[in-house]
Amino acid sequence: MSQTGTSPLYAAIDLGSNSFHMLVVRHIDGSVQTMAKIKRKVRLAAGLDEHHALSMEAMQRGWDCLSLFAERLQDIPAENIRIVGTATLRTATNVDLFLQKANQILGHPIEVISGEEEAATIYKGVAHTSGGSGRRLVVDIGGASTELIIGEGFEAKALTSLRMGCVTWLENFFKDRQLNARNFDNAIEGAKQILKPVLAQYKELGWDVCVGASGTVQALQEIMLAQGMDEVITHAKLKRLQKQAMLADHLEELEIEGLTLERALVFPSGLSILIAVFELLEIDAMTLAGGALREGLAYEMMEELRQDDIRSRTIASIQTRYQLDSQYGQQVASLALRLLEQAGGEEWIAEPQGKVLLETTAKLHEIGLTIDYKKGGEHSAYLLQHLDLPGFTRAQKFFIGELARRYRDQLTSLPEQHALSGNSAKRVLRLLRLAVLLSHRRRPELEPQITLIAESDKLTLQISAGWLAQNPLTAAELETEANRQTDIGWPMVIEAN
Repeated sequence: MSQTGTSPLYAAIDLGSNSFHMLVVRHIDGSVQTMAKIKRKVRLAAGLDEHHALSMEAMQRGWDCLSLFAERLQDIPAENIRIVGTATLRTATNVDLFLQKANQILGHPIEVISGEEEAATIYKGVAHTSGGSGRRLVVDIGGASTELIIGEGFEAKALTSLRMGCVTWLENFFKDRQLNARNFDNAIEGAKQILKPVLAQYKELGWDVCVGASGTVQALQEIMLAQGMDEVITHAKLKRLQKQAMLADHLEELEIEGLTLERALVFPSGLSILIAVFELLEIDAMTLAGGALREGLAYEMMEELRQDDIRSRTIASIQTRYQLDSQYGQQVASLALRLLEQAGGEEWIAEPQGKVLLETTAKLHEIGLTIDYKKGGEHSAYLLQHLDLPGFTRAQKFFIGELARRYRDQLTSLPEQHALSGNSAKRVLRLLRLAVLLSHRRRPELEPQITLIAESDKLTLQISAGWLAQNPLTAAELETEANRQTDIGWPMVIEAN
C-alpha cells in the first residue's frame, strides 16, 4: 500500500494498564469501517512496585506485544497513526526506559496523555459512536484509572480521571484472591472514598442518560445477555452478579455464565468500582457505549466526521454503501411519522426511541433488495442486525432488523426484544407496514389523503373512495393488510370516505 497519505486506513493504539489494544479502521462513504482489532493482556499495572517502578518482566511483556502491533503499522501513513499511553505509564517512575525501546519497536512516537486528555478522548469516542440526545454521563473503568465525564453532543462539560481501576483494585482489595463479603465491601467503600470529592459537581450538573465504556461494562453486558437478561445495567443486576461471584471461594474458582476466562481475574474488582459508582451517583440504568478511547483517537484524525447527529451519519453512510433509494426512504419515513402523529404521537407510542427506530427502519428497510427480492425482508434483517451501526445499541439493532424482516407480505408477531415495550414495538411495526404499502408508487404527490384513528389497539384508516377506485391494487392490498393485522390480534378497518 502507498505511503503517500492517500491510504484510507487509520490506526489507534491504546497502551492501557491491563491490556494493549490496536484498532485499524477504514474511512469509507462517510463512515468508519473496522478492519482489525488486536488485543493482548499485558497487565502493565501489575508490574508496578511500591515505588511505582515498572518491573523488567512487565516492560518485556509490553515490548513483545508492540512487536506484533508494529507489523500492522508498516503500511499505514504516519499521519494516520496515533499511539497513547494511559494511567500506568503516567505513574511509572521509569517510564522513559520503557518508552525508549517501545518507540524504537513501533517506529512511531508514543504520547503519554494526561488523565483529563484521556477522559476527553474517551468522551469523543462515545459521542461518535453512541446515539441519544440530552446530557450523558460516561463511566470508563480501566486497569489503573476510572474516567467520569459529563457531556452533551461533542462537548464535554466535566472531565475527571480517578486513580482506581480493575487491576489496582485487584491488588489492593483482592490480593488474597478471596471472594468474600469483606473484600467486596472494602473494595466498594475504597472506590466511594475516591469518588466523593467529585460527587457534588457531577450531581449538580446532572445527566439524562448514562453509558459505560470499558471492558468491565462490556463483560457485564455479555454476562447479562448470556443469562437471558436485557442489555440495560442496573444496580439490582450488579448486586445479583456480586452474589454469583461470591459463590466461589477463590478468584481462581470464579465461574459465571457468560464471563470469559481472560476477564475473570479483574471482574470482581471492576464490578466493585461500578457498584460504588452506581450507589454514590444514584444511577438508575446504564447501557454500553459503542466506542471509547481508541475510537476517539481514530475519529479525531478524520475531521470531516465531526458532526453532531451520529444516527443520521450512520443512515446516510448505509444508504450510500448499499445504493438505497434515499428519497424513497425519506418518503416512507415522513409518511410513517405522519401516521404516528395522527394515531396520537407520544400518547400512542410513549417511548421517544419508538419514533427514532420507526424513522430509521423506514429509511433502511429495502437494504435486503440489494441481495434478492424474494427474501428481501430476511436479507434486510440479517444485514441490519450484523452491520456496525454507530448510534444504535445492540438491542436497537436487533429490533430494527426484526421490523425490516416484516415490512411487507406475511405478518408474524415480533420476537422478544429489549429496545421498546412489547406494545410500542407492535405499534411501530403496524405503522411501518402501512407507510410502505401506501407509498409504493414512490412519489409523495401520488399518496392518498388519509386519516388514521387509533382507539387503543384498534386502527381505523379513513381514505378517499375515489382514490381507492383509481388504485384497485392498493385497495386490495389494504384490505389484505387489515385482515392480516386483525387476524394476529391487532384490529384494523379501512373506511372509504
